[in-house]
Amino acid sequence: MASATITRPAPDPDPATGRLGRWSWPTLLVVALAAATLVGFLVYPTYPNYDSYYSLLWGRELLHGVKPSFEGYRTPTEHPLAVAFGALLSLLGGPADRIMVGATLGSFVVLAAGLYRLARASFGTLVGLAAAALVCTRFDFPFLAARAYIDIPYLAFVVWAAALESERPRRGTAVFVLLACAGLMRPEAWLLSGLYFLWCLPPASAGRRLRYAALTAAPPLIWMTLDWWVTGDPKFSLTHTTGLAEELGRTASLSDVPSATVLFLKNLDKVPVFYAGIVGLVLALVLAPRRSGMPIALLVIGLGTFVLVGIAGLSVIDRYLLVPSLVVMVFAGVALGGWTMLVSPRARRAWAVASVVLIVYGVAYTATHVTFSTFTTELAFRDDSHASLAALLHNPKVRAGMRCGPVSTPNHKLIPDTRWILHAGPDEVIARSDARQRRRIGRGVAIYAANRLSLLRSGFTSGDDSVQDTFNSIPMQGFTWVAATAYYGAYVRC
Repeated sequence: MASATITRPAPDPDPATGRLGRWSWPTLLVVALAAATLVGFLVYPTYPNYDSYYSLLWGRELLHGVKPSFEGYRTPTEHPLAVAFGALLSLLGGPADRIMVGATLGSFVVLAAGLYRLARASFGTLVGLAAAALVCTRFDFPFLAARAYIDIPYLAFVVWAAALESERPRRGTAVFVLLACAGLMRPEAWLLSGLYFLWCLPPASAGRRLRYAALTAAPPLIWMTLDWWVTGDPKFSLTHTTGLAEELGRTASLSDVPSATVLFLKNLDKVPVFYAGIVGLVLALVLAPRRSGMPIALLVIGLGTFVLVGIAGLSVIDRYLLVPSLVVMVFAGVALGGWTMLVSPRARRAWAVASVVLIVYGVAYTATHVTFSTFTTELAFRDDSHASLAALLHNPKVRAGMRCGPVSTPNHKLIPDTRWILHAGPDEVIARSDARQRRRIGRGVAIYAANRLSLLRSGFTSGDDSVQDTFNSIPMQGFTWVAATAYYGAYVRC
């Protein structure tokens, strides 16, 4: 029944396949997205997030012949490929942090193109364009890219692996290489590689099986070897992540996972897209079940991985549902552009009209629920606060105070930025919230937030309502004010 109502995959009837000279519309749109991303990179200078700054720091330590400080106070989980990339960028010196942001923004463009390829291979060009448009307008994703979150290049690797496999089943080496790169950034990709290995195993020759096995095993072996070399514990990343999740209150019971799944997907995709994705999933299963295989596989594996994350006691945060959220966008694209798969002109027109209504509703919902100035304010804060911190730390009086002792910050949040700006080691910048450093914070330079915005962002520890957490943002007795900028101030005691 379904085969009589939809077109075959090969002759794509979508109007979006038209060309303008030598360029196809999808190619032109990718170029336009790249140009807009470059403009945004230049107009709104932003800097890496907490985790990515540590990748730069650890890479710099490697270049200096020092083992990376994985075991520092509330350090994030290390990611081998990110550390290697950080080492490469560290060769460029001070601008490396901005270049890391630029590279991640470039990864976002690659991600959008990959999502288009995946959706197009499954459901046609118009669905691909709709899915790509949705990821560009889900502002959480470009905002992650603007802060150099590792999630964006990770998603780009996974989505392109899925797209290539969808275009040519059991493609083999190219897909394994992409998944191996993803597996060196996030361990969730290990499951994808393992399942793909089982899928490719039966028809493969002995030589290919050996190559596939090596590419599947390489990421966890490299990860554990790096952990063992640096810390002496091959399972350090797993135990460290679990402990940090408990300390920061990010764990959840298994019974909380279903509700967290729905909540996080709605937050990432936004409510209209979430429900459009459900509708599109049903339509895809009814009209094109065979062509739905890859997106559904990604959705099921992604949701299953999130459940396993909860069971393992790791951080239960929305970023672990980014892959399923992208698949929801693909199926939402089906709800918007799936009419191109139909043969009947009347059915196509009816569905197209319904799609227009859905688009109008989505635009109206966004206009009434999103304050666009919030994003520009956030981006401006990233630039201004970083510049303010750098100006403070380069102040001669602050530099002189560093001879008296370490630089201390209220908690862990400003440590990587401060270390990067000062080219400082882990013992030279400490957190006043770290009980192990209580004896050392009595001398040196103490950094404090100087306005409400910086106080809320960096002065307090999430989930910590103790009096001590408040005291960590109040100037200590015996310290003398020496300098201040718009966002931060410095006190010194020798």
